[in-house]
Amino acid sequence: MADGGASAGSPPPPRALDAIDRDILRILQTDGRASIRSVADRVHVSRANAYARINRLIDDGVIRGFSARVNHERAGQGASAYITLKIVQNSWRTVREQLLALPGAAHVALVSGDFDVLLLVHTPDNRTLRELVLTRIQSIDEVLSTRTLLVFEETDLGPALPTELE
Repeated sequence: MADGGASAGSPPPPRALDAIDRDILRILQTDGRASIRSVADRVHVSRANAYARINRLIDDGVIRGFSARVNHERAGQGASAYITLKIVQNSWRTVREQLLALPGAAHVALVSGDFDVLLLVHTPDNRTLRELVLTRIQSIDEVLSTRTLLVFEETDLGPALPTELE
């Protein structure tokens, strides 16, 4: 657009978060089920102000959604692994779509370094994990190689809270 505005359908440019916005995000990251009244009381604003701020954070794409934090082992997903992939140059979008469709895919990232993609998966057991890597992932044409790092134990640090740069 000639006026420098956002194109139709794209989110607005990032807006600076103030202390109240950051406090709201901390509360919702800790308890995504917190009521508007509870959030408003804890950040010392009116319910209408809290409601408007949360909706703005959603509309601006800062809040991407709400979800439950799952204990994968208790949910029948006892095997977890990080899988690194080297892929054909410029194939990220194609590979990403195929990885997102995999059962148990929890996180996909394009990274720099010795490999191109980092994938976190949760599967019921090692046999299923082996099948996922050897049959599904390695059969993707653009995947040149993989390396699987089994997760023996993990600690969920919870959500990363936004901080103000000083």
